[in-house]
Amino acid sequence: MKDQLKNLVNQALSNFIQKHQLEIDLPEIQIERTKDKSHGDFACNIAMMLAKPAKMNPRQIATEINEALPASSVVSKVEIAGPGFINFFLTAEASQQVVKDILSQANAYGRSHIGQGKKVQVEFVSANPTGPLHVGHGRGAAYGSVVSSLLMAAGFDVHREYYVNDAGRQMDILGTSVWLRYLQACGEQFTFPSNGYQGDYVRDIADELKQQYDEQFRHSSEAVFKDIPADEPQGGDKEMHIDALTQRAKQLLGEEDYRLVFDKGLNAILGDIRDDLAEFGTEYDEWFSERSLVESGEVDKAIEQLKAAGQLYQEKGAWWFRSTDYGDEKDRVVVRDNGQATYFASDIAYHLNKYQRGFEQIVDIWGADHHGYIPRVKAAVTAMKQNVDQLKVLLVQFAVLYRGAEKVGMSTRSGEFVTLRELRDEVGKDAARFFYVMRGADQHMDFDLELAKSQSNDNPVYYVQYAHARVCSVFRQLQERGMQWDQAEGEASLSALTADHEEALMTRLSTYPEVLENAAINHTPHLLAHYLTDLARDFHTYYNAHQFIVEDEALCQARLTLIAAVRQVIANALGVMGVSAPESM
Repeated sequence: MKDQLKNLVNQALSNFIQKHQLEIDLPEIQIERTKDKSHGDFACNIAMMLAKPAKMNPRQIATEINEALPASSVVSKVEIAGPGFINFFLTAEASQQVVKDILSQANAYGRSHIGQGKKVQVEFVSANPTGPLHVGHGRGAAYGSVVSSLLMAAGFDVHREYYVNDAGRQMDILGTSVWLRYLQACGEQFTFPSNGYQGDYVRDIADELKQQYDEQFRHSSEAVFKDIPADEPQGGDKEMHIDALTQRAKQLLGEEDYRLVFDKGLNAILGDIRDDLAEFGTEYDEWFSERSLVESGEVDKAIEQLKAAGQLYQEKGAWWFRSTDYGDEKDRVVVRDNGQATYFASDIAYHLNKYQRGFEQIVDIWGADHHGYIPRVKAAVTAMKQNVDQLKVLLVQFAVLYRGAEKVGMSTRSGEFVTLRELRDEVGKDAARFFYVMRGADQHMDFDLELAKSQSNDNPVYYVQYAHARVCSVFRQLQERGMQWDQAEGEASLSALTADHEEALMTRLSTYPEVLENAAINHTPHLLAHYLTDLARDFHTYYNAHQFIVEDEALCQARLTLIAAVRQVIANALGVMGVSAPESM
């Protein structure tokens, strides 16, 4: 509808420009829905935008544009209001047309081509494979997958990606933790390091390692801990302690056996992550390996490119990136004094790789604790001569889970956390996904476990799904009475829908494409959740106020046709969110 009104205004504007022989840059025509129905259905402020360049009174401009508007079947009248707003009142037929559009377009209703097939890469979750995904990761998973679906619905060519941190210090600590638990399973006695990964999942992996390889990787605890710096509980440094144990593991096992132990931990946890995300309704087009960047030499190439451009300098044996030249708070190490590249070096190479793959827009979705990482990454992108405007970093606040009044801890290293799998098993995929995207991603979120499980109108996902199920129940009742829905007659009888509830529903249905487009462009899936809640409320109010299966055949078929359109839009929107639309509840 907005496009039709824009075309009308554009034609009138051309006549206005020609009449006054104006040579000005025309602003973009903006058509917005009115908040007050007494001001019409849509309003246009083009007259105020033209007043200064045209050097004319905006009300005069609005009046002349109104007089030049072509006749249209969708507009019943036009009024000039205030300083020069052009208010459009739609015909009843135009308002009812949305019902026909929904039913004819079905699953495609609301989708658009504004993305024009532009290639967009969306990277999200990308949690280190050092333990199971917890409920904090769930919000990033839900947000990233719904943002991806929204962009696809808006006509973008979306590539969903998980960056697997399968190299570096944290993975070495995991590998060492698995090996030490394996040694304990072999009968070795020692105190497990305070900075190792403590969770039971590490013991499970170690037990599988022993079953598969018996004592192939066993070394005495004396050999393992000889001359190792003391751990923190013994008055030492826990970081030095675990790093020394990692070096001892590599020394005693050798490269081949160390890789077997390392990969056992990596593949077990990564396999669980893949399964958890798939069960959560989150799919990826690619799982991109950090190790592949290292082994292919892309990290070294990126470092050498920065060196050649004078973007790195050496100090105390380490190589530093001049990120302060680009607004970062301090320079960043890319190669340590021991010659080992940092995580940041891998991230530089990874982002360069994204650009080289030809993505026109790159969307990174990170946890809010990575806020300080944004300036250095953008600095590196700029230093690599790439267009930083193509990179969009979206931050997601971790959700905080409450069980009753008690806050649940979230430490992966200690192993004390609620996994995403446990959350899904307890409240279900649908409730978890819907709850995660109900609020703006940058807003703090307390996940109310009991509310998510409740079957009440206070539970928003239940409220929305129940609206869909209620429509389905009406059509089942129709069959039970030996009656049928005649869509053609229903569409022909839409003029019978004159109740306020019916007009409100049709208006709400007509806004869906705008909400979908807005949510896609601004990466704000909570707008879709809010829309669904509003649509469900409009429907439930209508359901409670009117009978649908009535004696008046024309009215009956019209109402059935309207609620069929409601059902279709709810199903479409829930589909974008990755939430089911049940037919009964």
